[in-house]
Amino acid sequence: MTPPDDSPTADAAGRTSWTIAELAAEHDTTLRTLRHYEDVGLLTPERRGTTRIYHARDRTRLRLILRGKRLGFSLPEIRTIVDMYDDQPGETGQLEYLIAQIELRRAELDRLRRDIDDTAAELDVVEARCREDLRRLGGGRGSAPGPA
Repeated sequence: MTPPDDSPTADAAGRTSWTIAELAAEHDTTLRTLRHYEDVGLLTPERRGTTRIYHARDRTRLRLILRGKRLGFSLPEIRTIVDMYDDQPGETGQLEYLIAQIELRRAELDRLRRDIDDTAAELDVVEARCREDLRRLGGGRGSAPGPA
């Protein structure tokens, strides 16, 4: 997961740091989620007393974390990818790992798509049988007797 193109070191207003509330609002997530990402070591905001100050690095990492979650990656998988920005093997290793993870995720989604298609086809068959039985019984929607 390469950094989003719109993740400069400063935002449009030129700011380079954000509070937890600002970052949560900007990314439509909760304070609890950001605290969790901090607890598991994905984000490392500066602490000033009890106040968390997030810098551009945290903002970029949060975007990558959220993108990874949308793509179906687990937090440990996301950690591996995001941590590669700071460690060797660097971008090449990150991209190779990401490609392998994408292939796995794509295979899983293809399997789920086949399962959904098969289930939808089975539902079509059952629905057609039910409609035929209703026609044969002379009923239809709204014409079945109600509770006595």
